[in-house]
Amino acid sequence: MKAMILKKVAPIEEEPLQLEEMPTPQPGPKQIRVKISACGICHTELDEIEGRLQSRLPIILGHEVVGKVESLGPEATKYKSGDRVGIAWINSACGKCNFCREGNENLCSEFQGTGCHANGGYSEYTVVSEDFAYLIPDRFSDWEAAPLLCAGAIGYRALKLTGLRDGQIVGLFGFGASAHIVIQIAKHRFSNCKVFVFTRAQQKEHQNLAKKLGADWIGATGDTPPAKLNCAIDFTPAWKPVVEAMRVLEKGGRLVINAIRKEEKDKDALLKLDYPTHIWLEKEIKSVANITKKDAEEFLALASEIPIIPEIQQFQLEEANEALILLKQGKIQGAGVLKI
Repeated sequence: MKAMILKKVAPIEEEPLQLEEMPTPQPGPKQIRVKISACGICHTELDEIEGRLQSRLPIILGHEVVGKVESLGPEATKYKSGDRVGIAWINSACGKCNFCREGNENLCSEFQGTGCHANGGYSEYTVVSEDFAYLIPDRFSDWEAAPLLCAGAIGYRALKLTGLRDGQIVGLFGFGASAHIVIQIAKHRFSNCKVFVFTRAQQKEHQNLAKKLGADWIGATGDTPPAKLNCAIDFTPAWKPVVEAMRVLEKGGRLVINAIRKEEKDKDALLKLDYPTHIWLEKEIKSVANITKKDAEEFLALASEIPIIPEIQQFQLEEANEALILLKQGKIQGAGVLKI
């Protein structure tokens, strides 16, 4: 099979992903082999490539995977050949610890990430436990479904963690693949809520997309909105939006950081957190860690109901380096997807 492989940490501008021929993987007990048709690209891949998140190397990246079940391993009974399934960031967990028993597999100490600890979707085939694959609703094409598996599902979890209630104001810092899905969830579930969107000053296309999707106010990070935020989600790789979000957060408000890592070059911004300005009066910061099986299942059903149709920009598998460079530069409209 063909696959784009990461063998060493390097700046994405050096185009470190290499297209190679590899043996087609064989499914083990209770695993399925999936013939991949589409795989979304995510900022987490940039963190892996550039060393902010440590992966098992060499590795095939990609955790927004859509394809058809091609073969079943021993004891695999959940799916049949030809079923269309998705694979998300959670690739496996122990299933035995307290976190797993409570449905919080995302916090399991043996958590394995797709495209990080186990080979992912920048390839023609992959294998996964049948317990961590999800049927894709018929409403979506393969390419529309791919971003739902991370950008959508993790955004869904982040929005739940904000505690947003109808009639409140939620702020979205950064308006890429995940945020442009979250605004659609918020508007569907909370018809009287207001969504304020913050982007980089020069990201006019992102701002136009936010307006199209119903944002109630749009500005640049650092601007002061017309009202305080009851809650907020930070989707960015930088520290500055964290500081700015806390500044414009209402008393008792919560900021959820939807990122695995932050870029170190911007860490000095964190030192500007001032206790009375940013933290006092029961404001809080909460991180979101990965997703659970339940998140993926609930969100795919909700996305089909709304429906959420992501804005996508397609690339060929061999264009993965170029696509990730555009992602780093903030030049992808909506979500980038590799067509396998």
